[in-house]
Amino acid sequence: KIVKAGDKDLDGQLDFEEFVHYLQDHEKKLRLVFKSLDKKNDGRIDAQEIVQSLRDLGVKISEQQAEKILKSMDKNGTMTIDWNEWRDYHLLHPVENIPEIILYWKHSTIFDVGENLTVPDEFTVEERQTGMWWRHLVAGGGAGAVSRTCTAPLDRLKVLMQVHASRSNNMCIVGGFTQMIREGGPRSLWRGNGINVLKIAPESAIKFMAYEQIKRFIGTDQEMLRIHERLLAGSLAGAIAQSSIYPMEVLKTRMALRKTGQYSGMLDCAKNILSKEGMAAFYKGYIPNMLGIIPYAGIDLAVYETLKNAWLQRYAVNSADPGVFVLLACGTISSTCGQLASYPLALVRTRMQAQASVEGAPEVTMRGLFKHILKTEGAFGLYRGLAPNFMKVIPAVSISYVVYENLKMTLGVQSR
Repeated sequence: KIVKAGDKDLDGQLDFEEFVHYLQDHEKKLRLVFKSLDKKNDGRIDAQEIVQSLRDLGVKISEQQAEKILKSMDKNGTMTIDWNEWRDYHLLHPVENIPEIILYWKHSTIFDVGENLTVPDEFTVEERQTGMWWRHLVAGGGAGAVSRTCTAPLDRLKVLMQVHASRSNNMCIVGGFTQMIREGGPRSLWRGNGINVLKIAPESAIKFMAYEQIKRFIGTDQEMLRIHERLLAGSLAGAIAQSSIYPMEVLKTRMALRKTGQYSGMLDCAKNILSKEGMAAFYKGYIPNMLGIIPYAGIDLAVYETLKNAWLQRYAVNSADPGVFVLLACGTISSTCGQLASYPLALVRTRMQAQASVEGAPEVTMRGLFKHILKTEGAFGLYRGLAPNFMKVIPAVSISYVVYENLKMTLGVQSR
Protein backbone atom coordinates (compact mmCIF):
# COMPACT_ATOMS: atom_id res chain seq x y z
CA LYS A 1 0.00 0.00 0.00
CA ILE A 2 2.86 2.39 0.82
CA VAL A 3 4.57 1.66 -2.53
CA LYS A 4 1.25 2.11 -4.38
CA ALA A 5 0.53 5.43 -2.63
CA GLY A 6 4.02 6.89 -3.15
CA ASP A 7 5.04 5.46 -6.53
CA LYS A 8 4.64 8.49 -8.82
CA ASP A 9 6.49 7.13 -11.89
CA LEU A 10 4.70 3.73 -11.64
CA ASP A 11 7.89 1.63 -11.81
CA GLY A 12 6.76 -0.59 -8.92
CA GLN A 13 9.29 0.74 -6.41
CA LEU A 14 9.98 3.83 -4.30
CA ASP A 15 13.09 5.92 -4.80
CA PHE A 16 14.27 8.25 -2.02
CA GLU A 17 12.41 11.33 -3.36
CA GLU A 18 9.14 9.44 -3.71
CA PHE A 19 9.54 8.03 -0.18
CA VAL A 20 10.14 11.49 1.30
CA HIS A 21 7.13 12.88 -0.61
CA TYR A 22 4.94 10.01 0.65
CA LEU A 23 6.03 10.61 4.28
CA GLN A 24 5.37 14.37 4.07
CA ASP A 25 1.94 13.80 2.55
CA HIS A 26 1.08 11.07 5.07
CA GLU A 27 2.31 13.16 8.02
CA LYS A 28 -0.09 15.96 7.03
CA LYS A 29 -3.03 13.52 7.16
CA LEU A 30 -1.82 12.09 10.49
CA ARG A 31 -1.68 15.60 11.97
CA LEU A 32 -5.32 16.21 10.98
CA VAL A 33 -6.40 12.98 12.66
CA PHE A 34 -4.33 13.77 15.77
CA LYS A 35 -5.99 17.19 16.05
CA SER A 36 -9.46 15.69 15.60
CA LEU A 37 -8.75 13.17 18.42
CA ASP A 38 -7.24 15.79 20.74
CA LYS A 39 -10.57 17.07 22.05
CA LYS A 40 -8.98 19.10 24.91
CA ASN A 41 -6.47 20.78 22.57
CA ASP A 42 -3.62 20.12 25.01
CA GLY A 43 -1.34 18.38 22.49
CA ARG A 44 -1.92 14.95 24.07
CA ILE A 45 -4.44 12.15 23.57
CA ASP A 46 -5.71 10.26 26.62
CA ALA A 47 -7.96 7.20 27.02
CA GLN A 48 -11.17 9.28 27.41
CA GLU A 49 -10.50 11.11 24.12
CA ILE A 50 -10.05 7.77 22.31
CA VAL A 51 -13.34 6.45 23.79
CA GLN A 52 -15.17 9.66 22.77
CA SER A 53 -13.75 9.75 19.22
CA LEU A 54 -14.66 6.13 18.54
CA ARG A 55 -18.15 6.70 20.00
CA ASP A 56 -18.62 9.59 17.52
CA LEU A 57 -17.99 7.05 14.75
CA GLY A 58 -20.49 4.55 16.17
CA VAL A 59 -17.92 2.24 17.85
CA LYS A 60 -18.34 1.74 21.62
CA ILE A 61 -15.28 0.61 23.63
CA SER A 62 -14.49 0.58 27.38
CA GLU A 63 -11.81 2.73 29.01
CA GLN A 64 -9.74 -0.44 29.66
CA GLN A 65 -9.76 -1.21 25.91
CA ALA A 66 -8.78 2.40 25.18
CA GLU A 67 -5.85 2.06 27.62
CA LYS A 68 -4.65 -1.03 25.74
CA ILE A 69 -4.64 1.04 22.52
CA LEU A 70 -2.70 3.77 24.34
CA LYS A 71 -0.10 1.33 25.71
CA SER A 72 0.73 0.10 22.20
CA MET A 73 1.81 3.66 21.23
CA ASP A 74 2.96 5.11 24.55
CA LYS A 75 6.78 5.01 24.67
CA ASN A 76 7.42 7.02 27.85
CA GLY A 77 4.80 5.44 30.13
CA THR A 78 2.70 8.62 30.70
CA MET A 79 -0.53 6.90 29.49
CA THR A 80 -1.02 9.78 27.05
CA ILE A 81 0.21 10.09 23.48
CA ASP A 82 1.93 13.22 22.23
CA TRP A 83 2.33 14.15 18.56
CA ASN A 84 5.77 12.50 18.21
CA GLU A 85 4.55 9.17 19.61
CA TRP A 86 1.47 9.25 17.40
CA ARG A 87 3.50 10.07 14.27
CA ASP A 88 6.23 7.49 14.94
CA TYR A 89 3.66 4.74 15.46
CA HIS A 90 1.57 5.50 12.35
CA LEU A 91 4.08 6.89 9.87
CA LEU A 92 4.66 3.58 8.10
CA HIS A 93 1.05 2.51 8.45
CA PRO A 94 -0.95 3.67 5.40
CA VAL A 95 -4.27 4.94 6.75
CA GLU A 96 -6.77 5.18 3.89
CA ASN A 97 -10.13 6.12 5.36
CA ILE A 98 -9.46 8.92 7.79
CA PRO A 99 -12.78 9.40 9.64
CA GLU A 100 -12.67 13.16 10.06
CA ILE A 101 -11.85 13.85 6.42
CA ILE A 102 -14.57 11.43 5.28
CA LEU A 103 -17.27 13.01 7.43
CA TYR A 104 -16.45 16.56 6.34
CA TRP A 105 -15.90 15.73 2.69
CA LYS A 106 -18.67 13.26 1.90
CA HIS A 107 -19.66 13.63 -1.74
CA SER A 108 -23.24 14.29 -0.82
CA THR A 109 -26.38 13.86 -2.91
CA ILE A 110 -27.88 17.03 -1.43
CA PHE A 111 -26.35 18.96 -4.34
CA ASP A 112 -29.44 18.37 -6.46
CA VAL A 113 -29.03 19.70 -9.98
CA GLY A 114 -32.16 18.02 -11.32
CA GLU A 115 -30.32 15.25 -13.19
CA ASN A 116 -30.13 12.94 -10.15
CA LEU A 117 -27.47 10.57 -11.46
CA THR A 118 -25.04 11.10 -8.56
CA VAL A 119 -23.63 8.30 -6.40
CA PRO A 120 -25.77 7.76 -3.25
CA ASP A 121 -24.72 8.92 0.22
CA GLU A 122 -22.89 6.57 2.56
CA PHE A 123 -23.86 6.37 6.22
CA THR A 124 -21.87 5.38 9.30
CA VAL A 125 -22.85 2.35 11.44
CA GLU A 126 -24.28 4.71 14.08
CA GLU A 127 -26.46 6.56 11.52
CA ARG A 128 -27.82 3.25 10.27
CA GLN A 129 -28.49 1.93 13.79
CA THR A 130 -30.19 5.09 15.07
CA GLY A 131 -32.32 5.54 11.92
CA MET A 132 -30.67 8.86 11.07
CA TRP A 133 -30.12 7.66 7.48
CA TRP A 134 -33.81 7.88 6.50
CA ARG A 135 -34.02 11.42 7.94
CA HIS A 136 -31.07 12.42 5.76
CA LEU A 137 -32.87 10.88 2.75
CA VAL A 138 -36.15 12.67 3.57
CA ALA A 139 -34.32 16.00 4.02
CA GLY A 140 -32.44 15.43 0.75
CA GLY A 141 -35.69 14.57 -1.09
CA GLY A 142 -37.45 17.67 0.25
CA ALA A 143 -34.49 19.85 -0.72
CA GLY A 144 -34.49 18.36 -4.22
CA ALA A 145 -38.24 19.01 -4.60
CA VAL A 146 -37.92 22.69 -3.64
CA SER A 147 -34.81 23.33 -5.77
CA ARG A 148 -36.34 21.62 -8.84
CA THR A 149 -39.56 23.60 -8.46
CA CYS A 150 -37.61 26.87 -8.23
CA THR A 151 -35.52 26.09 -11.33
CA ALA A 152 -38.32 24.32 -13.31
CA PRO A 153 -38.72 27.14 -15.92
CA LEU A 154 -35.04 26.75 -16.88
CA ASP A 155 -35.44 22.98 -16.98
CA ARG A 156 -38.44 23.21 -19.31
CA LEU A 157 -36.58 25.67 -21.54
CA LYS A 158 -33.65 23.21 -21.72
CA VAL A 159 -36.01 20.39 -22.87
CA LEU A 160 -37.62 22.64 -25.52
CA MET A 161 -34.22 23.71 -26.84
CA GLN A 162 -32.95 20.11 -26.88
CA VAL A 163 -35.92 19.00 -28.98
CA HIS A 164 -36.86 22.00 -31.14
CA ALA A 165 -33.77 24.21 -31.49
CA SER A 166 -31.83 23.84 -34.75
CA ARG A 167 -29.82 25.94 -37.20
CA SER A 168 -33.00 27.25 -38.81
CA ASN A 169 -34.79 27.71 -35.47
CA ASN A 170 -32.10 29.20 -33.24
CA MET A 171 -34.10 29.50 -30.00
CA CYS A 172 -32.49 31.85 -27.47
CA ILE A 173 -33.19 32.07 -23.73
CA VAL A 174 -35.33 35.24 -23.77
CA GLY A 175 -37.13 34.13 -26.94
CA GLY A 176 -37.81 30.70 -25.42
CA PHE A 177 -39.36 32.16 -22.27
CA THR A 178 -41.44 34.63 -24.32
CA GLN A 179 -42.69 31.80 -26.54
CA MET A 180 -43.69 29.65 -23.53
CA ILE A 181 -45.58 32.51 -21.82
CA ARG A 182 -47.30 33.53 -25.06
CA GLU A 183 -48.42 29.94 -25.71
CA GLY A 184 -49.65 29.00 -22.23
CA GLY A 185 -49.24 31.88 -19.78
CA PRO A 186 -46.85 32.04 -16.79
CA ARG A 187 -48.12 28.69 -15.40
CA SER A 188 -46.81 26.90 -18.49
CA LEU A 189 -43.23 27.53 -17.27
CA TRP A 190 -43.74 24.73 -14.72
CA ARG A 191 -45.03 22.06 -17.14
CA GLY A 192 -43.51 18.67 -16.35
CA ASN A 193 -42.37 19.77 -12.88
CA GLY A 194 -45.02 17.74 -11.00
CA ILE A 195 -43.70 14.40 -12.23
CA ASN A 196 -40.09 15.60 -11.93
CA VAL A 197 -40.69 16.14 -8.18
CA LEU A 198 -42.79 12.98 -7.85
CA LYS A 199 -40.00 10.71 -9.10
CA ILE A 200 -37.46 11.90 -6.45
CA ALA A 201 -38.80 9.65 -3.66
CA PRO A 202 -38.95 6.30 -5.50
CA GLU A 203 -35.66 6.93 -7.31
CA SER A 204 -33.77 7.89 -4.11
CA ALA A 205 -35.20 4.95 -2.14
CA ILE A 206 -34.45 2.34 -4.85
CA LYS A 207 -30.97 3.77 -5.44
CA PHE A 208 -30.13 3.73 -1.73
CA MET A 209 -31.33 0.14 -1.21
CA ALA A 210 -29.58 -1.09 -4.37
CA TYR A 211 -26.35 0.69 -3.34
CA GLU A 212 -26.35 -0.98 0.10
CA GLN A 213 -26.91 -4.43 -1.45
CA ILE A 214 -24.19 -3.93 -4.09
CA LYS A 215 -21.75 -2.82 -1.35
CA ARG A 216 -22.38 -6.13 0.44
CA PHE A 217 -21.99 -8.03 -2.83
CA ILE A 218 -18.64 -6.31 -3.52
CA GLY A 219 -17.72 -7.72 -0.09
CA THR A 220 -15.61 -4.81 1.08
CA ASP A 221 -14.71 -4.89 4.77
CA GLN A 222 -14.39 -1.12 4.96
CA GLU A 223 -16.95 1.27 6.40
CA MET A 224 -16.52 3.66 3.46
CA LEU A 225 -15.78 2.54 -0.10
CA ARG A 226 -12.76 3.59 -2.17
CA ILE A 227 -13.43 5.77 -5.20
CA HIS A 228 -13.47 3.01 -7.86
CA GLU A 229 -15.77 0.88 -5.66
CA ARG A 230 -18.10 3.86 -5.16
CA LEU A 231 -18.16 4.43 -8.91
CA LEU A 232 -19.02 0.79 -9.62
CA ALA A 233 -21.64 0.48 -6.85
CA GLY A 234 -23.08 3.96 -7.54
CA SER A 235 -23.35 3.45 -11.30
CA LEU A 236 -25.07 0.07 -10.87
CA ALA A 237 -27.44 1.47 -8.22
CA GLY A 238 -28.18 4.45 -10.51
CA ALA A 239 -28.90 2.09 -13.42
CA ILE A 240 -31.28 -0.03 -11.31
CA ALA A 241 -33.12 3.06 -9.98
CA GLN A 242 -33.34 4.68 -13.44
CA SER A 243 -34.64 1.43 -14.99
CA SER A 244 -37.38 1.25 -12.32
CA ILE A 245 -38.68 4.78 -12.81
CA TYR A 246 -37.80 5.32 -16.50
CA PRO A 247 -41.45 5.57 -17.70
CA MET A 248 -41.75 8.61 -15.37
CA GLU A 249 -38.76 10.18 -17.17
CA VAL A 250 -40.54 9.79 -20.53
CA LEU A 251 -43.75 11.24 -19.03
CA LYS A 252 -41.79 14.21 -17.64
CA THR A 253 -40.40 15.01 -21.12
CA ARG A 254 -43.81 14.65 -22.82
CA MET A 255 -45.49 16.80 -20.16
CA ALA A 256 -42.81 19.51 -20.54
CA LEU A 257 -43.28 19.54 -24.33
CA ARG A 258 -47.09 19.45 -24.36
CA LYS A 259 -49.16 22.26 -25.84
CA THR A 260 -51.97 23.99 -23.93
CA GLY A 261 -54.98 21.66 -23.58
CA GLN A 262 -53.19 18.64 -25.10
CA TYR A 263 -53.54 16.50 -21.95
CA SER A 264 -55.71 17.02 -18.88
CA GLY A 265 -52.98 15.69 -16.59
CA MET A 266 -50.29 13.05 -15.99
CA LEU A 267 -52.67 10.06 -16.16
CA ASP A 268 -54.28 11.33 -19.36
CA CYS A 269 -50.82 11.73 -20.91
CA ALA A 270 -49.83 8.17 -19.87
CA LYS A 271 -53.11 6.71 -21.23
CA ASN A 272 -52.62 8.60 -24.50
CA ILE A 273 -49.07 7.30 -25.00
CA LEU A 274 -50.12 3.74 -24.12
CA SER A 275 -53.09 3.65 -26.52
CA LYS A 276 -51.35 5.36 -29.47
CA GLU A 277 -47.75 4.11 -29.16
CA GLY A 278 -47.84 1.06 -26.90
CA MET A 279 -45.75 0.12 -23.86
CA ALA A 280 -42.43 0.38 -25.76
CA ALA A 281 -42.84 4.18 -25.94
CA PHE A 282 -42.21 4.38 -22.18
CA TYR A 283 -38.66 3.10 -22.74
CA LYS A 284 -37.64 5.37 -25.62
CA GLY A 285 -34.14 6.76 -25.07
CA TYR A 286 -33.39 4.12 -22.43
CA ILE A 287 -30.00 3.10 -23.90
CA PRO A 288 -28.45 6.62 -24.12
CA ASN A 289 -29.80 7.27 -20.60
CA MET A 290 -27.99 4.18 -19.23
CA LEU A 291 -24.80 4.99 -21.16
CA GLY A 292 -24.82 8.52 -19.68
CA ILE A 293 -24.66 7.30 -16.06
CA ILE A 294 -21.02 6.12 -16.12
CA PRO A 295 -19.38 9.28 -17.60
CA TYR A 296 -21.57 11.46 -15.37
CA ALA A 297 -20.85 9.61 -12.10
CA GLY A 298 -17.20 8.89 -13.00
CA ILE A 299 -16.24 12.44 -13.89
CA ASP A 300 -18.34 13.90 -11.05
CA LEU A 301 -16.54 11.72 -8.47
CA ALA A 302 -13.06 12.11 -10.02
CA VAL A 303 -13.28 15.92 -10.21
CA TYR A 304 -14.66 16.12 -6.67
CA GLU A 305 -11.81 13.93 -5.29
CA THR A 306 -9.21 16.00 -7.20
CA LEU A 307 -10.58 19.30 -5.86
CA LYS A 308 -10.81 17.86 -2.34
CA ASN A 309 -7.20 16.62 -2.39
CA ALA A 310 -5.95 19.93 -3.82
CA TRP A 311 -7.71 21.84 -1.01
CA LEU A 312 -6.38 19.49 1.69
CA GLN A 313 -2.81 19.76 0.32
CA ARG A 314 -2.87 23.53 0.25
CA TYR A 315 -5.13 24.76 3.04
CA ALA A 316 -5.69 21.98 5.62
CA VAL A 317 -3.46 23.12 8.47
CA ASN A 318 -5.48 22.76 11.67
CA SER A 319 -8.65 21.11 10.44
CA ALA A 320 -10.00 19.08 7.55
CA ASP A 321 -13.25 21.09 7.67
CA PRO A 322 -13.38 23.07 4.41
CA GLY A 323 -16.47 25.12 5.26
CA VAL A 324 -19.76 25.39 3.38
CA PHE A 325 -18.62 27.51 0.43
CA VAL A 326 -15.70 25.25 -0.48
CA LEU A 327 -17.96 22.18 -0.37
CA LEU A 328 -20.65 23.90 -2.46
CA ALA A 329 -18.05 25.06 -4.99
CA CYS A 330 -16.49 21.58 -5.26
CA GLY A 331 -19.94 19.95 -5.58
CA THR A 332 -21.06 22.46 -8.22
CA ILE A 333 -17.88 22.19 -10.34
CA SER A 334 -17.75 18.39 -10.22
CA SER A 335 -21.44 18.05 -11.07
CA THR A 336 -21.11 20.55 -13.95
CA CYS A 337 -18.13 18.62 -15.39
CA GLY A 338 -20.13 15.39 -15.15
CA GLN A 339 -23.07 16.97 -16.98
CA LEU A 340 -20.80 18.40 -19.67
CA ALA A 341 -19.40 14.93 -20.41
CA SER A 342 -22.76 13.17 -20.59
CA TYR A 343 -24.76 16.02 -22.19
CA PRO A 344 -24.82 14.70 -25.83
CA LEU A 345 -26.27 11.41 -24.55
CA ALA A 346 -28.84 13.33 -22.45
CA LEU A 347 -29.86 15.36 -25.54
CA VAL A 348 -30.29 12.24 -27.70
CA ARG A 349 -32.28 10.59 -24.86
CA THR A 350 -34.64 13.60 -24.67
CA ARG A 351 -35.17 13.65 -28.45
CA MET A 352 -35.94 9.93 -28.45
CA GLN A 353 -38.38 10.36 -25.54
CA ALA A 354 -40.10 13.17 -27.42
CA GLN A 355 -40.80 11.09 -30.55
CA ALA A 356 -44.50 10.40 -30.89
CA SER A 357 -44.63 7.51 -33.33
CA VAL A 358 -46.53 8.30 -36.49
CA GLU A 359 -47.88 5.17 -38.19
CA GLY A 360 -45.53 4.10 -40.95
CA ALA A 361 -42.77 6.52 -39.90
CA PRO A 362 -39.35 4.90 -39.33
CA GLU A 363 -38.17 4.47 -35.72
CA VAL A 364 -35.13 6.66 -35.11
CA THR A 365 -32.31 4.79 -33.37
CA MET A 366 -29.72 6.32 -31.05
CA ARG A 367 -26.99 5.88 -33.67
CA GLY A 368 -29.20 7.30 -36.42
CA LEU A 369 -30.05 10.34 -34.31
CA PHE A 370 -26.37 11.05 -33.51
CA LYS A 371 -25.53 10.84 -37.23
CA HIS A 372 -28.48 13.07 -38.17
CA ILE A 373 -27.58 15.76 -35.60
CA LEU A 374 -23.89 15.79 -36.59
CA LYS A 375 -24.79 15.95 -40.30
CA THR A 376 -27.41 18.70 -40.07
CA GLU A 377 -26.18 20.77 -37.10
CA GLY A 378 -22.56 19.76 -36.49
CA ALA A 379 -21.01 18.96 -33.08
CA PHE A 380 -22.62 22.13 -31.63
CA GLY A 381 -26.04 20.53 -32.19
CA LEU A 382 -25.26 17.94 -29.47
CA TYR A 383 -25.08 20.76 -26.91
CA ARG A 384 -28.41 22.53 -27.61
CA GLY A 385 -29.98 23.75 -24.34
CA LEU A 386 -26.66 23.75 -22.48
CA ALA A 387 -26.97 27.45 -21.48
CA PRO A 388 -30.23 27.13 -19.44
CA ASN A 389 -28.93 23.82 -18.07
CA PHE A 390 -25.82 25.52 -16.65
CA MET A 391 -27.80 28.58 -15.54
CA LYS A 392 -29.84 26.37 -13.18
CA VAL A 393 -26.84 24.60 -11.54
CA ILE A 394 -25.78 27.30 -9.03
CA PRO A 395 -29.33 28.28 -7.90
CA ALA A 396 -30.32 24.58 -7.70
CA VAL A 397 -27.29 23.65 -5.57
CA SER A 398 -27.67 26.71 -3.31
CA ILE A 399 -31.42 26.26 -2.77
CA SER A 400 -31.10 22.51 -2.13
CA TYR A 401 -28.32 23.13 0.41
CA VAL A 402 -30.27 25.79 2.37
CA VAL A 403 -33.50 23.74 2.39
CA TYR A 404 -31.57 20.57 3.33
CA GLU A 405 -29.94 22.26 6.35
CA ASN A 406 -33.31 23.62 7.55
CA LEU A 407 -35.10 20.29 7.06
CA LYS A 408 -32.30 18.51 8.95
CA MET A 409 -32.86 20.82 11.92
CA THR A 410 -36.63 20.23 11.76
CA LEU A 411 -36.14 16.44 11.63
CA GLY A 412 -33.60 16.53 14.49
CA VAL A 413 -30.64 15.30 12.43
CA GLN A 414 -27.29 16.11 14.02
CA SER A 415 -24.91 17.97 11.74
CA ARG A 416 -21.78 16.06 10.85
